[in-house]
Amino acid sequence: MAGPSLSLETAKYQLLKQRLLSEYPEADDETLRDTLEGITDLHEMIAAVIRSALVDEALQTGLRTRLEEMRRRLERLEARSAKKRELALEALAESGLKRLEQPDFTAFTRAGLPGVIIVSEEAIPVAYWIRQPPKLDRQALLSDLKRGGAIPGAQLSNPKLVLSVRTK
Repeated sequence: MAGPSLSLETAKYQLLKQRLLSEYPEADDETLRDTLEGITDLHEMIAAVIRSALVDEALQTGLRTRLEEMRRRLERLEARSAKKRELALEALAESGLKRLEQPDFTAFTRAGLPGVIIVSEEAIPVAYWIRQPPKLDRQALLSDLKRGGAIPGAQLSNPKLVLSVRTK
């Protein structure tokens, strides 16, 4: 790491600058800078640190762009996978097949869990709303509906067909 050696070189530069100024008080700024640049490595060290920072910044930009591309690719893969599962589920359901066994996987259809259908949010009791800001507590609502509770403004949906896949 350049930190400690850069600090030492900066201290050396300052010491030499003070010595030169005390021995050659008539020296102009340009002569002083040129002399110090020739007898210290400070300029080269600072330049190396800056070049390294520029490389790091370029890598950051490249990685940020790559991450965004990879996120978009992940979203496309997730959507494509979901669509393919949906197509397989539809084909199994339409053909009346409940199970498909293959050497590398077994797929079967089963009834999924019922979800909550909100018929009228205004009619749902306050106990199912989350405060600050008001938000419907769908989990509590679903849980109570599954236990057979009657809640004004909400009901269970019919179970949807779900495709499960186990890999071997």
